[in-house]
Amino acid sequence: MKYEQIPNTLFIKNRKKFMAQMKPKSIAVFNSNDIYPISADATMPFEQHRDIFYLSGADQEETILVLFPDAMDKKQREILFVRETNEHIAVWEGEKLTKEKATQVSGIKTIYWLSDFDKIFFDIMTEADTVYFNTNEHYRQAVETQTREDRFILKCKQEFPAHQWAKSFPILNEIRGVKEPEEIELMQTACNITEKGFRRLLDFIKPGVWEYEIEAELLHEFLRNRSKGFAYTPIIASGNNANVLHYIENNQQCKDGDLILMDVAAEYANYSSDLTRTIPVNGKYTKRQKEVYNAVLRVKNEATKLLVPGTLWTEYHKECGKLMTSELLGLGLLDKADVQNENPKWPAYKKYFMHGTSHHIGLNTHDYGALKTPMKANMVFTVEPGIYIPEESMGIRIEDDVVIQEKGEPFNLMANIPVEADEIEELMR
Repeated sequence: MKYEQIPNTLFIKNRKKFMAQMKPKSIAVFNSNDIYPISADATMPFEQHRDIFYLSGADQEETILVLFPDAMDKKQREILFVRETNEHIAVWEGEKLTKEKATQVSGIKTIYWLSDFDKIFFDIMTEADTVYFNTNEHYRQAVETQTREDRFILKCKQEFPAHQWAKSFPILNEIRGVKEPEEIELMQTACNITEKGFRRLLDFIKPGVWEYEIEAELLHEFLRNRSKGFAYTPIIASGNNANVLHYIENNQQCKDGDLILMDVAAEYANYSSDLTRTIPVNGKYTKRQKEVYNAVLRVKNEATKLLVPGTLWTEYHKECGKLMTSELLGLGLLDKADVQNENPKWPAYKKYFMHGTSHHIGLNTHDYGALKTPMKANMVFTVEPGIYIPEESMGIRIEDDVVIQEKGEPFNLMANIPVEADEIEELMR
């Protein structure tokens, strides 16, 4: 891994939080992700399943975590199974976790080779009544591939039909949404790397540059700062491309007079940052561009103030809609009749701002976190309003990542990344 080793105290705390909510005489099992094939002998780069990473820090394939708080043998209350390493693997693939290293990383004392899993799992299942399965129930999931978790669930139900089943997701959704101080520090590191990439671009972007060249500059800066790259597929959208919300081709030339919307950010130690900035290709906003830009910035700043403990997700977005409606009226994009005659299910402002203002962020860019209960301190959210005007070949979005505080306004993890139009112009000059 490129990142510095994370203190295992974080994973010890995370496991304690999860186990505190498990039913009596229950076992929870978490599998690593597969390595996914492309074709021939090619595979996609390995990405660890965020849940097993959150609970163990183990960042390699063919790993299983078992939690059994009520095990008769105290040594079996936390077990990590890892792939057995040897000299051949070390030569061809590089270093893998030894049992000693797995304990050092995770804080788990009982480590077995993966080949021992079936025998040991059968033994502890004779003591258990319930098994927690780690199903993916994230509100944005759209999974079509059968995962290791899916295969484990099918096998477990066949081999242990008399047990009861429970879901890990509700517990994880609650506890992963509220970040520990160590997690916020890792996210701050990701944001700091993103800042370095963005500042690099302010010296690089000019008329005639290609969107993919900007992507290359960012990747260079991210990698040299111990990130493995982008936290999500980068959006580098110049001119009218910015009106395609998930434009990822990044293959057009940036023209004099256009804006360029960049939704790009680094990961660090599997934690995401999520930044959007919209800057002028030639280093100078036109009067109209600056009017719209400042309107978006005002919505971002006012929306940020609403992210406080006790806020309800649905009410927050209604208030953000009111802020945007006011700005669109001021820009002449809406008139009073548009607002008076709007469809409550699709308000008038949605013509120019059709996505949500915020989402949880953490180990996933669209992270786990409760959405139907009041917000809590140490939840981390994006704030990302935008105005999209295809008829003017202009799309502007501005986005920061903020941490809800017990009292006062959220803490902005991206406070050092230039956002004011005048500052961006000055730096580009």
